[in-house]
Amino acid sequence: MNDATIYALGTPMPTRAHPGALAVIRLSGPRAGDALERLTKQPLPSPRRMVLRTILDPVTGEAIDKGLVVWFAAPATETGEPMVELHLHGGRAVVGAALDAIAHLGFCRLAEPGEFTRRAFEHGKLDLTKAEGIADLVAAETAAQRRQALQQMDGALHRLYDDWRSKGLRALAHLEAAIDFPDEDLPEGLAEEVRVVLAGLQAEIAAHLEDRRGERLRDGLSIAIIGPPNAGKSSLLNLLARREAAIVSEMAGTTRDVIEVHLDLGGWPVVLADTAGLRESMDAIEQEGVRRARARAAVADLRMLVLDASGDWQAEMQAIIGTTERWNPSRDIVVVNKTDLVPVKEEGLVGLSTRGGPGLSELLARLERSAEAAMQEGAGAPPLTRTRHREALDECRVSLERALVAPEVALAAEDLRMAMRAIGRITGTVRIDELLDVIFRDFCIGK
Repeated sequence: MNDATIYALGTPMPTRAHPGALAVIRLSGPRAGDALERLTKQPLPSPRRMVLRTILDPVTGEAIDKGLVVWFAAPATETGEPMVELHLHGGRAVVGAALDAIAHLGFCRLAEPGEFTRRAFEHGKLDLTKAEGIADLVAAETAAQRRQALQQMDGALHRLYDDWRSKGLRALAHLEAAIDFPDEDLPEGLAEEVRVVLAGLQAEIAAHLEDRRGERLRDGLSIAIIGPPNAGKSSLLNLLARREAAIVSEMAGTTRDVIEVHLDLGGWPVVLADTAGLRESMDAIEQEGVRRARARAAVADLRMLVLDASGDWQAEMQAIIGTTERWNPSRDIVVVNKTDLVPVKEEGLVGLSTRGGPGLSELLARLERSAEAAMQEGAGAPPLTRTRHREALDECRVSLERALVAPEVALAAEDLRMAMRAIGRITGTVRIDELLDVIFRDFCIGK
């Protein structure tokens, strides 16, 4: 444990152009209370009660500001340590002088990035998944991201992983008992019971790994705009982005690389990608652009096929859909552009003019429905949100598979132990004494 008392500004640093109405400075550590007493020259107020105090420079005694202060007594605090909050006016001079005053105390130091949350983890106030939920909430840009981060902060992932770990520890305890106490009267059918538990765990974790909702929400749902040259793909990107994100030209083959734009689509985070026109070309650079376009379409969560209403768009549609991997007619969208020149009305298609004609509202509605459908796949269990979780769970799944086919009980126990250690790394809890507790509670060995 770190015994230093730390402090940091918990609100944005005010600037000359944007001073804040309020600023909150937080302190955490064993001497947080001492700091408040020395900054105010008054005894500590009652815990969790805001009181008005004058903040003083401990060196000169000069008044810095009048504001509200709060004292939080350990361990009932966010970090598990004594904490103080100073709620001051948000001007640059006030904030700078207050931070300098805390530094002048001589026993406080500036907090490192994430150190308040790390101390909360070290004192058992939250696990690693909840800490990551806090980071995701701060970074959330859409309503869906905010909801997912709150769910993780509330412990949805922790409860799921802890339940898997509890089941695995119980099964491991049974295996260890069979190894260490072969002469005891252990329950019949123990091996089959363990096998059923491990098979169930392996299946649940495999299904969890298949669910990519959480990563889609954190990184953005990938939507690829594909189609032949000069169909209006770049114009559509600019229309949806509401800015000139891509170059628009009558010359075919202008777009050579993938151009990305991040959007909030009805509350869903989206990464919209404009790609090169799909056609045969002798130009090596354009060939690479077409290759990248097809590769992006193959891995995208959704695809928008943009066609030119003034050309043979039906034939182009059939050719492109037939060669596009993972095309899903229930979610992927066909957009026929330039309907201001040639009207098109056909079931299942979206007619549009990127030059301000009708069809944009219908396209946005279709996109929102498709995005929601993609995000709701596998809804129910909380989704995993980070590559770190995925790597640990994949290691756990592989270990469980080995345990199920292990020729010896000892080998199965070792594989199961490795699986539980991998889950423990996700939440930050890897404890051996839990295993001993389960062994003696379940079998009452030595009575």
